Amino acid sequence: MQKQSDIFSFTNEAEILDIGGGLKRQMLGFNEELMAVRVWFDKGAEGYTHKHRHSQVTYIVEGEFHFTIDGETKVLKAGDSCLIPPYAEHGAICPTGGSLIDTFSPPREDFLED
Repeated sequence: MQKQSDIFSFTNEAEILDIGGGLKRQMLGFNEELMAVRVWFDKGAEGYTHKHRHSQVTYIVEGEFHFTIDGETKVLKAGDSCLIPPYAEHGAICPTGGSLIDTFSPPREDFLED
């Protein structure tokens, strides 16, 4: 497993993975402490409810997302963000289609295994 991404990443060169359910993911950069990925959601796509050991900050690039974190739901739009603490149950529905940037500390090991 690679321990660090390239220093520079170019959107037209970095692989975009279809992860199913109307979602696509592109790695932006990572090392042993931090990871950033961009995720595209088709209209109506859902990021299933889950939890993990990582701290996460999500920044909405475009679209509208209905985020639920530990049972509380908020509508987030372009420019909004949220902090997801370790082990907090969370998920999102994107009724409009859109994209976001997720950052994780430490990196999501499961994303590097793809």
